[in-house]
Amino acid sequence: MTTLTLETEPIAVEVAVTEDDLDVRLSDGRRILVPLAWYPRLLEASKKERRNCQLLGNGYAIEWPDIDEHIGIEGLLAGRHGGESPKSYGRWLASRRAHPQ
Repeated sequence: MTTLTLETEPIAVEVAVTEDDLDVRLSDGRRILVPLAWYPRLLEASKKERRNCQLLGNGYAIEWPDIDEHIGIEGLLAGRHGGESPKSYGRWLASRRAHPQ
């Protein structure tokens, strides 16, 4: 089994969300581009909700407060998809549809 060892902590400096992708630029010049399908809440979010994000700490994670989504940069680099259970996502989606923004 291979273990991911990082020489420096990956830090996000810029975030953009398109119709299909999450685009994160890191302080070391790398860019991570992942499909929104990995993060169903972002996929469901409106353009306004997608734009309302903030970097947490020194950029170790990204938060979208309007949709209660938090994504760690280390997880993005490791290729981890969102870990929310289908049951939890279903409850969130039902609540969202019952109380539109």
